Amino acid sequence: MRLLLVEDDEPLATGLTAALRLGGYMVDWFACARDADGAVLVTEYDAIVLDLNLPDLDGLDLLRQWRRRGVHTPVLILSARDDIEDRVSGLDVGADDYLTKPFDLLELEARLRVLIRRVQAGQSDNRIEIGPLLLDLQARRAWLSGQDMQLTLKEFMLLQALALKSGQVQTKDQLIQRLTDFDQDMSANALDILIHRLRKKLDGSALSVRTLRGFGYLLESQP
Repeated sequence: MRLLLVEDDEPLATGLTAALRLGGYMVDWFACARDADGAVLVTEYDAIVLDLNLPDLDGLDLLRQWRRRGVHTPVLILSARDDIEDRVSGLDVGADDYLTKPFDLLELEARLRVLIRRVQAGQSDNRIEIGPLLLDLQARRAWLSGQDMQLTLKEFMLLQALALKSGQVQTKDQLIQRLTDFDQDMSANALDILIHRLRKKLDGSALSVRTLRGFGYLLESQP
């Protein structure tokens, strides 16, 4: 899953970016509203973590601009503003959640999982079941017919991206964006290799990763 972090406190942003990447997220970090807005124009994010005290524009104004432009990406405000009026304002402008600083990393990750599941899969549980497949988004493990699939982190991230939009076609570019951030790169050939490895681990089950030439990939379940 790919996240956008908008935070002007460099030590906090550096530490949070590293922690979230260790947790399996791809993270793009920007310290000002202008750069964050530019990233949203060209990148599809699964969630945005937004500070309010930005050097060039108040975070509430930035969020208001996004919502007016039709940006529906779930936004979690992460701010030192802890008055009830600030929290209400953030939610009224269009935030999906509001967490005050100081915060616990485990709580932040849990809230992000809820936002992403709710928007992409329409559910509140940490687990996704598709036929014989069971994914635990918190533990980052997957089982097929009760057997641990022994996935690498990248394989799990790919399977998670496909499972969250099961039955929907995703292009190569969309999948690559969900598996990388601005500090990384993945070629189309590397994605093809990852798809091939995942297919081998799904082989013999009712699930398959289908290729629609000229469109992309989708995870589908056969009766």
